[in-house]
Amino acid sequence: MRVVDIIDKKKKGISLTNKEIDFLLDSYFNEEIADYQMSAFLMAVYFKGMSDEELAYFTLKMRNSGDIITFENINKFLVDKHSTGGVGDKVTIVLSPILAALGMATTKLSGKGLSHTGGTIDKFSAIEDFKFSSTKEELVEIANKTGIGLMGYSDSIVPLDKKIYALRDVTSTVDSIPLIASSIMSKKLAIESDIIILDVKVGDGAFMKTVEDAKKLSNTMVVIGNSLGRKTIAMITNMEEPLGYAVGNSNELLEAIEALKGNWPNDLKEVVYEIIFQVLKYKKEVKTKIESDKIIDELINSGKALEVFRKFLYHSGVRKNIIDDYKNLPVAKYKFEILSNKSGYIHKIKAENIGKVAMIIGAGREKKEDNIDYSVGILLHKKVGDYVNEGEILAEICYNDKLKLDTSKSLVMDSYIIDNKEKKNLKTIIDIIE
Repeated sequence: MRVVDIIDKKKKGISLTNKEIDFLLDSYFNEEIADYQMSAFLMAVYFKGMSDEELAYFTLKMRNSGDIITFENINKFLVDKHSTGGVGDKVTIVLSPILAALGMATTKLSGKGLSHTGGTIDKFSAIEDFKFSSTKEELVEIANKTGIGLMGYSDSIVPLDKKIYALRDVTSTVDSIPLIASSIMSKKLAIESDIIILDVKVGDGAFMKTVEDAKKLSNTMVVIGNSLGRKTIAMITNMEEPLGYAVGNSNELLEAIEALKGNWPNDLKEVVYEIIFQVLKYKKEVKTKIESDKIIDELINSGKALEVFRKFLYHSGVRKNIIDDYKNLPVAKYKFEILSNKSGYIHKIKAENIGKVAMIIGAGREKKEDNIDYSVGILLHKKVGDYVNEGEILAEICYNDKLKLDTSKSLVMDSYIIDNKEKKNLKTIIDIIE
């Protein structure tokens, strides 16, 4: 068997056999073939795609290249929620305690933020003394005690994906939908769960810019998951504006905690409630969303979900009270108010611009090795559909470095599109794909 024949076969759009995929990936992983040959294969996939069966086996092979995390001693229904990344996305922080209060467990590998999108690890890392599980044993122990099992990615989990992604990054094949889907799903399948819920963001602040592309990616990932025996559901959600009002690690934690107290931004609430409904419906515990919403409301109003979150923080090393007084969360030194220069309705907030501002002032990373400032961010005062008067506050920039303010304030101002015509609020959930 020769790699050049496999490349030629894929170039012609012919599906590979399992043995050919084995040979290709094993050879590349063991450094028996050159980067330029794998690059040619990736470009062939970019243009010709992969069949469902071919992609499922390709993903399985990637998953099996490293450690697989299982939970033999947890007698709970396991939920893995994954987001493709957005601005102000703090869903996991709010969702996990509610699922745990329902007797389930969250089991997921979480990443750090990159570019204009934030990461769950960074948000929790804003809490003084917080420690993520670093081993499978720690993950299982905390998940058993609290129902929340979160761990960062490690080099031992799907190492083949890391190697291939580095090549995709320099060969302009990052945006190949089959390769995106296999990369995401290989990591999702590397940790045990009973259901995977994919929150596929679409719009200005997401990597998927069009609904058409988001649907293609969602369908591809759902087919991979279901064909490999893992129930998978994809929700396509709107990222034409930031999710909620808070952007930046400490800011988003505060908003998430307030949500667990019942003080919800409408769009964040819609995403969290829909995910839980999909899980409860799959478990056949509810038939309608009205039933599901009532159950969640009771958990929030009783304080049970908040108590689970408090317990999770305690078992993750946090002994100080941040839930009631917020005193131990980092706060930026300065705030700058962005005032509206006209009256009218907010027609658009360019989410990617807001994410870029967060990165510029230090809340995000341009490169993986960059350090971040957990205290800085942006607080939105107006969202799409709101009316604003001239001179009224549109947003606040929370910052520490005055040298970065000029660029930031002009970007935030340019993010708001205001018009005299009335504008409806954006639809948060665009589609659900099973």
